[in-house]
Amino acid sequence: MHLILLTAWTVLWFVVVEPHGGFSWHYLRTGGALIYQGDAGDGSGGLNLYAHHPELQMGPLSFLTAGLFNPFPEATGQLLAAALMSLLGLVIVVLAGRSAAHHFLGTGTNHQRLRQRVLIAGLAFIPMWIEVAVRFGHLDDVLALFFTALAVRAVTRGNAALTGGWLALAMDSKPTALAFLPLLLALPREKWLRAGLWCAGLVALAWLPFFLGDSQSFAAAKFAIPNHPASALRWLGVGDPETPGWDRPAQAALGLALGSVAVRRGRWAAVVLLGANARIVLDPSVYTYYTASVLLGTLLWDVIGQRRLVPWWSWLALLILYGSVFAVPDDAARGLIRLAFVAVSTAYVLFWPVRERGWRGQGRRRPPARTDEGPAHEGPMGGPHTGPWPGPAPTPGAGPPAGR
Repeated sequence: MHLILLTAWTVLWFVVVEPHGGFSWHYLRTGGALIYQGDAGDGSGGLNLYAHHPELQMGPLSFLTAGLFNPFPEATGQLLAAALMSLLGLVIVVLAGRSAAHHFLGTGTNHQRLRQRVLIAGLAFIPMWIEVAVRFGHLDDVLALFFTALAVRAVTRGNAALTGGWLALAMDSKPTALAFLPLLLALPREKWLRAGLWCAGLVALAWLPFFLGDSQSFAAAKFAIPNHPASALRWLGVGDPETPGWDRPAQAALGLALGSVAVRRGRWAAVVLLGANARIVLDPSVYTYYTASVLLGTLLWDVIGQRRLVPWWSWLALLILYGSVFAVPDDAARGLIRLAFVAVSTAYVLFWPVRERGWRGQGRRRPPARTDEGPAHEGPMGGPHTGPWPGPAPTPGAGPPAGR
């Protein structure tokens, strides 16, 4: 039932937004045509794409995917792409729920309560997903967040190759996904090398041909955008009219540092939220689609990082970051709100006491004697089981590999 409700909610938002959507789709359409151009045309496509078009800030995988819609008439291709991207939002919610169920295996989790938590968080996530997928048509963000959700699923299953591979595809879709790389550290230590090699190999496979083919491709990394008056960057004292040269590296470094601290503190489910926070606090622009990455972070934190029935961080992010765009007319005030949200949410997920239900550091998961979700245990098929166990009780520490 929760999937039916979320599907209906997605369709409703799609129908409302789609007639006015596709604000940035022309970037993807242009890049999709250029990347398949090869040696044809004026020589500005193929492996010369980033050298001649530094304004195209999407990853090569995004352009390769976008080009698949170019054979259709422009309006039809945009509609099909928007529909596919909307569907991926629903898949992400399902992946978050499956990841949480696997992560909490053997901890007495009531799966009915978990489904309710996924539903409530998903209702907040979907409007922002439609913002990035339909209104703006940012396929690069959509793919990066989708592959990141798949990486989270692989983490809960302890699969090193898939974790590294999915994170690489996220970075191949959008470079800002680099901030989610600390998810690799959520794997058992002996799997770090394997995951890292898969990640590095697939990133090199996608990006190196462009930089080796044309050294001017590095110009894309220096592309600057205006520093908006409503950005949190202004409140940090950065008055440059455009993106400072240090800003992009600082975003990546801050995201990697915060994510690593989260993993160190046993709160790996906060990595995506912290990486998204690092982006919006240091980005000179304030596009509303940026908030979609924050909502994915709060979705994962609400369903995996804690066990409250009401996932209030997802709704706080939606109301504060998205709602303030319409309710607060002053640019400076909106910038302060963005900065305050980042500061409070970052401090909360890193330092607020959380009753452990999963692993912490290299510790082993132990089913709690009592939980805040009732005495239900998991039945043989993964659903709630409230009666006596037909056999021996669950073995302490018998969770998925990522929990060991």
